[in-house]
Amino acid sequence: MVVIEVFTPVVQRILKHNMMYWISFTGLDTSLYLLVEVGKHLHLQDFGKCPRLRLFTQEYILALNELNAGMEVVKKFIHSMHGPTANCPHPRVLPNLVAVCLAAIYSCYEEFINSRDNSPSLKEIRNGCQQQCDRKPNIPLRLLHTNPDLVSKEVTSTESRHKSVIVTSNEIHVEVERNNTVNQKLKANTGNDSEPNLIDCLLISPACSTMSIELSPQAERVLSCYVEILKMLSNYDDWRPALASLLQPIPFPKEALAHETFTKELKYVIQRFAEDPRQEVHSCLLSVRAGKDGWFQLYSPGGVACDDDGELFASMVRVCNNVHILMGSCYKTKKFLLSLAENKLGPCMLLALRGNQTMVEILCLMLEYNIIENNDTQLQIISTLESTDVGKKMYEQLCDRQRELKELQRKGGPTRLTLPSKSTDADLARLLSSGSFGNLENLSLAFTNVTSACAEQLIKLPSLKQLNLWSTQFGDAGLRVLSEHLTALQVLNLCETPVTDAGLLALS
Repeated sequence: MVVIEVFTPVVQRILKHNMMYWISFTGLDTSLYLLVEVGKHLHLQDFGKCPRLRLFTQEYILALNELNAGMEVVKKFIHSMHGPTANCPHPRVLPNLVAVCLAAIYSCYEEFINSRDNSPSLKEIRNGCQQQCDRKPNIPLRLLHTNPDLVSKEVTSTESRHKSVIVTSNEIHVEVERNNTVNQKLKANTGNDSEPNLIDCLLISPACSTMSIELSPQAERVLSCYVEILKMLSNYDDWRPALASLLQPIPFPKEALAHETFTKELKYVIQRFAEDPRQEVHSCLLSVRAGKDGWFQLYSPGGVACDDDGELFASMVRVCNNVHILMGSCYKTKKFLLSLAENKLGPCMLLALRGNQTMVEILCLMLEYNIIENNDTQLQIISTLESTDVGKKMYEQLCDRQRELKELQRKGGPTRLTLPSKSTDADLARLLSSGSFGNLENLSLAFTNVTSACAEQLIKLPSLKQLNLWSTQFGDAGLRVLSEHLTALQVLNLCETPVTDAGLLALS
């Protein structure tokens, strides 16, 4: 407690005034001597460029957390930095605290980060050593499956004959198993079709394995402490806009975003942003620029941080959409809906299929503003809306305003249908029971959670010619049912399914 009382005024001045207390002395490192010397060596410097200063503040906060009262002491310290009034009188406190939190969280994943890149470690920063030769070499990740887009187009025919080639994504090195026969089949089957044949999809899998993150007990304590501080900061109304802006570019390493413990705790902060009615707060949930994921994408169904079947995602969509409508900005509403249609149409339809009113409203708006141009996709949205009571009611109201939508439905069902990832047998049954699918020829259930039980629904599709069951739990029992009833089937994708020889025997 003596040490903490000695250093508290020092840390408060660091955070409030951006001052760096540069202490140089010889002899015993005693608290009293530090207290005397600290006032003699003051240099005003940029806080963001002073890793030693950040480290000093970081260690002080960790010392507070080690007390018997733990986070309660830290909470009182944060409150003292904010002040008793509604608005903090010191504008530098928040960015300085965020900088300390980010540095501390980064240090927790330093071991994983330095195993793949050449960035200086925290130890190197402490020692003032940043030479290239002192760092660990770049270690490529080996992934069994990768997106074909990652494969370099510059691989020559000579290179393609090798067993494997190293290709580079924008962040990590990926080793892709590859052979010349597969390459030739891909080229032969592509033809002039605008969409790849399902047979081609058997050759390369887009699924990437995820990192397994395990932290040491000390790193776990550090991570828990500083995520709690971010949660505390998000509770102050005057700090929330600036905090949202500072976190909008997602300043955390990808190792943290792949760590379930971290994203689950940080979810509280994102929820606070989503609940804030101010546009400058919740607009920071969107990506900072085109082509870069934001919190909106990371916490959507199928996103790396989603663990709640899309509840937080729906909350973010509702707030953003309501603000655009209340502002009377048709342009911004259309732009927002277009972004959803391009990137998150699958999750929107999945949640609407499960009765989420916000997503039902979003799908109706997409039809009303004519965001979707593809007829099959429009028909799938209509079928999704008609699968629930709330969706059917909203769609009927929409048809009263736009009769051409009713005409579109009368032309028959879609010929192509793709169920969103994470869909279940119940979702498929609900969708297929909502309308006419007699014209359906191509159905993709890839990367969903369907099982053999969905075969009872699939045999009700007499025109089905192509069926994609890639990476599902569809097994022998379902395959026997399909073999007996779907006589028009031409293409069947069973890649990464639990089908055995017995199931293939029934198929033959």
